[in-house]
Amino acid sequence: MTKLSEKNESLWLLILSPTIWATHFLLCYFTAALWCAKVAGRYGSLGDVRIVIMIYTALALIGIGIIGWIAFRRHTTGTATVPHDFDTPQDRHRFLGFASLLLSLLSAVGTLYVALVAVFMETCH
Repeated sequence: MTKLSEKNESLWLLILSPTIWATHFLLCYFTAALWCAKVAGRYGSLGDVRIVIMIYTALALIGIGIIGWIAFRRHTTGTATVPHDFDTPQDRHRFLGFASLLLSLLSAVGTLYVALVAVFMETCH
């Protein structure tokens, strides 16, 4: 039997993907706001900021993907049935892995939606 990680480590894994998503949102928002306020003006083009936002998005998706892979590995540890509803350390470990995996998927979709704004918006107005 493999040694399971501590509870705190599993809880950190649970909140990392939404934290990356929120950080990505703030970085995109602040970068676009500073660009429009200081460089392009109110009716200026987003131009180079779109590339920066796509770089932010790629880095965020890579991070979320890594966390999702780790969560998937935790979810599939052992040979248990899918509803992890027993009160055992192994089932808690698998449940936290499954919850982290679902949050990673949600965070990836949210990150893509944030990036789509930069794709469709051409000006700061």
